[in-house]
Amino acid sequence: MIQPTAALLLSGGASSRFGGGPKALANAGERSVIRRMVEVSRARSYAPIVVVVGPHRGPIAHELRDAPVEIVDSEEWFEGRTASVQAGLRALPADVDVMMWPVDHPFVATRTLERLEAVREHDDLAVWFIPTFEGRGGHPILWKPPVRPDLLELRPDAPMRALLPEFGPQVRRVPVDDPGVLASIDSPEEYRASYDAWILRGED
Repeated sequence: MIQPTAALLLSGGASSRFGGGPKALANAGERSVIRRMVEVSRARSYAPIVVVVGPHRGPIAHELRDAPVEIVDSEEWFEGRTASVQAGLRALPADVDVMMWPVDHPFVATRTLERLEAVREHDDLAVWFIPTFEGRGGHPILWKPPVRPDLLELRPDAPMRALLPEFGPQVRRVPVDDPGVLASIDSPEEYRASYDAWILRGED
């Protein structure tokens, strides 16, 4: 039986390096990057889909006004990504797996999500699945429910990777043929490079 999976889409930052406007609304073909992430999540049957927002709540909520998502405010967004993850986790059922996908890495191939799901279905030990490209870990990350309590107990400003030694062999690194797991859009220059590479790959 396939484990139910929720999508936790993170867009809680200030996008300061991006120029102040929300990077979630940057272009991804014929739609915004956040809408692409929602569409891919829906195509994978993830439910519920939670979008965590911070100072750009207004424009992001407007962009997704017709999408079947739950908008969740990260009250401590300024503390960093962990604070946004915690806000999103509190809005999700405790018994579902979670695909945590930051808006910083929107050009991930659908086959990468499929690969993480397939490895999850055949690995009874692992609870934390990290895609890797050329030996480097990226996003999105797939978590099983046992990870949730530890994530919620972290300080909001603490990096989530601090938990990796604790889980040890329960962390599974999954090689994928997808540079999108590393491609970031933190700045306009990084966005343009990531977008151009995605277009050249011909992926939806």
